[in-house]
Amino acid sequence: MTRPPHLDPRLVAVVALGGAVGTTARWAVSEWLGTSAAGWPTATFVVNVLGSFLLGVLLEALLRHGQESRRGRLVRLGAGTGVLGGFTTFSSLALEMERLIAADQVALSAAYGTLSVVLGLLACLAGVALGSRRVR
Repeated sequence: MTRPPHLDPRLVAVVALGGAVGTTARWAVSEWLGTSAAGWPTATFVVNVLGSFLLGVLLEALLRHGQESRRGRLVRLGAGTGVLGGFTTFSSLALEMERLIAADQVALSAAYGTLSVVLGLLACLAGVALGSRRVR
């Protein structure tokens, strides 16, 4: 009898290692982009939209390969849950929206939250479209 994936220390380690890579990449993007002068949380916006696109590509490509193999599971957990889960950040989105509201920039906060979700969804759909074309 095999243990559930969330209890397999090897798979947990794959996710943790991927998460470390993803959060390091997010930190690097944050250092590179920072926040715009107008207060727009540029770095978080970029990583969330880009991460949504990449997750769409990855998961659609894996799905197109058919039944999940052992290698496919490692890629999905390591790159998807780990790297892209660490790269994207809903918690920072929420925190930055709260900070904008506290700074009396309610409209900017609403625009940031709305555009993050809408463009993230569109980016994911574009990634799915690309992933479906790359694996035929």
